[in-house]
This record gives sequence, C-alpha cells and structure tokens, in this order.
Amino acid sequence: MRGMSLRSVAEAIGGKVSYNALHRYERGEMMPGDDVLISVADVLDKSLDFFFRPFTVELSDLRFRKTTGLGVKSEDAIKEQATDFFERYCEIEQILAVHFSFKDPLGDDKYTSVDGAEKAAVKVREMWKLGQDPLPNVIETLEANGFKIFEVEAPESFDGFSGWADSHPVTVLASWLNKDIPRKRFTTLHEAAHLLVAPHTDLNGKQLESFCNRFAGAMLIPGEVFTSDWGGFRHRISLEELIDLKRRYGMSIAAIMHRAHDLKLIDDSTYRQFCIIRNKKGWHRDEPGQYLGNEQSSRFEQLVLRATAEEQISFDKGAALLNVPLVEFQHTLSEFL
Repeated sequence: MRGMSLRSVAEAIGGKVSYNALHRYERGEMMPGDDVLISVADVLDKSLDFFFRPFTVELSDLRFRKTTGLGVKSEDAIKEQATDFFERYCEIEQILAVHFSFKDPLGDDKYTSVDGAEKAAVKVREMWKLGQDPLPNVIETLEANGFKIFEVEAPESFDGFSGWADSHPVTVLASWLNKDIPRKRFTTLHEAAHLLVAPHTDLNGKQLESFCNRFAGAMLIPGEVFTSDWGGFRHRISLEELIDLKRRYGMSIAAIMHRAHDLKLIDDSTYRQFCIIRNKKGWHRDEPGQYLGNEQSSRFEQLVLRATAEEQISFDKGAALLNVPLVEFQHTLSEFL
C-alpha cells in the first residue's frame, strides 16, 4: 500500500517489528499486537478498520492498456490501491443489500473482425436502452450497468487497466486523464470493451486493440448518426465542423477523424493529410475546441452517505470506507442533514 515495501514499512515504524514478522502478518501466519497495528496504520495512512474488513476481493484477468515506463513497484501499488477501493465498494453494497450484478449485454454474439465492433456497440446501446443520443457521462452509464470504476494517482505513462473484482467488471483510470475529458471518455470505453468482448472473440494483439478503439468510437457516436452529421463521403471538412462534433459528442478531433476513416467517409489521402497537420500544429498535445461535460462518478460516495444518514453504519465507519478524515466526512454529511 502507498507503494511501500515491507522493509520500508518496518523502517518507518522504527523497527518495532522485523520485515519477516510483517511478512508473516501479511500472510495471516501471525497476528500483530495493538501497538504494532496502530503504528502500521499510521504509516500507511489507514484506519484500523482497514485491517478488519469482513471480506476481500481478488483482481483477475487484468489488462493494462499502457505500461511504458511504469515499473513493477508502481504497477503493484496501483493494483493494491484498486483492490482496497473495490473491497470498500463491495462492502458498502453488502451493508445496504444492494445486489448489483453484471449481465453480459452481448449474449451469444461472436465477433471475428474489427468491423464487428460496430455491431457490438449497437447491441450494447440497445440492451442498455441508450438510444442514439450522445452519452452525457460515460462513467455513470457503465456503473448503471454493473461496472465499477476507480481513479488513481499515477504517472502519465499509465492510462488505465480493466479486469474483474470477483464477479464485477472493473476499470481503473489514471486521474491525470481529467485534464483531457474526451480522452478520458474514450479510454474508459476502450477498457470496458476489453471486458465486454473478451468472451465473444478470438481477436488478440493489435486487432483486439483496434476492435476496442472502434467500439469506443461507435459508443460515443453511433455509425448512423455520425454518417448523417458528417454528410456522407467528404474530401474536405472544416476545423469549425470538427470542433462542433467534439463539443456535442465529447470525442477528440483525432478520434473523430479516425472514426470517419473507419466508416469510409474520408479516403486514406485525406486522413493522412489530417495526421500531418495534427502533428505539425501540435494538436496531439493541445487540441483545439472544448468539451464541457463531466466524467465523474459519485455512486460509491452516495452509498456511503446513505448508509450513514440511515444509521446503518457509524460516522467512523463511513469515513473509513471513503478513506477520508472523520472531520471532513462529518462536514460533508452535515450538508445533507
């Protein structure tokens, strides 16, 4: 936790116990005394409740989207933080008896090519009753359909990963993506695609990545809607039109042009010319146009606040679940009472 090794924890608590003892505590072979437990909790910045959680979850089938420059230590720290969060999330659902199971929207469908991503997105939108409108909040849409999302502080060499926490599909996103909301929306749907399509295809490697990108684009702008808004096959398109599409659909200009190319609404030459202009103008770092939508989820926090307000858990427990100081939690809740 916090990216600390057991040896670092042993040193931080002033040598009260050895590395070997901490290792045995971690494996459940020994139980620490109260003074050691308190010291470890202080070092890890955790409440004592953290060590007595009634159950655990196991992350499995993890797919890291981008790990360049992300060392093993940082990767393990992110996994630990994610596991802690999803355990707290599942615990509050258990306390409130909120049994929110995930149902695969793709049924028995199979996808053998990248083009199948279009049909997959249509099926998901249909099963989730999303219609053809832009998605106002991708994260809330996914959570309303059984996903759990966690944001973590991480270097920019890390975008996110997807996997399973027991029977729950989960996605972990780097918080730095909040600087670029269209990218965050696309990344979130790309990660969701890995989970949704995994049982339905034998695609792998670059083909699978292309499928997930295509799915994300199709979820943000359905093919029929995009073709109509685009106006059919085009040889040229103005920057103002692209900025307007970005504003309405929360999708980057680069992703919009890629989508137009996927749907054969522009030819290879036009797409290559756009890529040259994009690189020359530095749009890969700072793209023109703004999307003013929000991409945050408050479901976990709302469940904790609800349980506390209804006196199903104590203020101390609520603060521990949200991993915030008690005073801060009391102030937050006072605004609702």
